[in-house]
Amino acid sequence: MKMPWLAVCALLPVSAAFAEPEYATISMEIDIARPAAEVWAKVGDYCAIGEWLNVDCAITSGDGGMGTVRVLAGGRVTEILVAQTELSYGYTQPVNEGQFYNLYHGFMEARPVDAKSSKMLYTLVYDVSDKPDQAAKDADIERRRGMFMTALANMKRIAESP
Repeated sequence: MKMPWLAVCALLPVSAAFAEPEYATISMEIDIARPAAEVWAKVGDYCAIGEWLNVDCAITSGDGGMGTVRVLAGGRVTEILVAQTELSYGYTQPVNEGQFYNLYHGFMEARPVDAKSSKMLYTLVYDVSDKPDQAAKDADIERRRGMFMTALANMKRIAESP
């Protein structure tokens, strides 16, 4: 006799190690006194992150378009380009066997304000449910916010330079 799929799943052990996901969103922006297209030309390349985040970056596959894979920090971080427009891109980090998967996604956009100025927007979304308590979650969010606000300040400096 065959067991229905759902009945088989109900018999499988459930681990308490799987927490309920808790997604954090960190939205940041900075004003830049340059047109958005000019800003994007200076800081929007998929490996320009090396300059404005002060980390080594290498493209391991792809041509800079959808599906391109970059590795950062000596290969410790892998990111895949999953969304792209003329003035933006989004990326994700893949599952790493044996590690908590936080569904990490980043999105960066140069948004026109007027003919001479723009905003650079950077948004992170990830699961913080692996942190032991609210204080640890808050500390992780603030650490990331600080790191990427520094990156945005660096983008502004690069974009506004002659």
